[in-house]
Amino acid sequence: MNNLNPAWKSFKVSVNSLCSGDQDRRLKCIVWDWDSNGKHDFIGEFSSTFKEMRGALEGRQVQWECINPKYKVKKKNYKNSGIVILNLCKIHKMHSFLDYIMGGCQIQFTVAIDFTASNGDPRNSCSLHYIHPYHHFYSTAFK
Repeated sequence: MNNLNPAWKSFKVSVNSLCSGDQDRRLKCIVWDWDSNGKHDFIGEFSSTFKEMRGALEGRQVQWECINPKYKVKKKNYKNSGIVILNLCKIHKMHSFLDYIMGGCQIQFTVAIDFTASNGDPRNSCSLHYIHPYHHFYSTAFK
């Protein structure tokens, strides 16, 4: 907003959402100038890969020229509409359940099945174990 050298807030995105886990997948980044009236102006675009962005892991900056294709065609001395600089890229590994198990985490698991007839027929809405016909789960904790 009213800044020719904006510093955007950092954000988090999963690698799966960003590039489906493919670090060489081309990502198209589009830069807009925000206007309060809703008529945002297209500044330019660039493409990159997650692998290129990871260059900012070691504390060095990674940069791309932001190119407006229309200006590139119309203006013969056009160089770019600015430089986009990535100052920092951090990767936080999110461990899965299997990672914990394979790492030696031990879990005790107990299952109990209640065959008591006094709980009632699970098809009856008054039953403690009522199974709603339109839901794929049920809970006895709130009945």
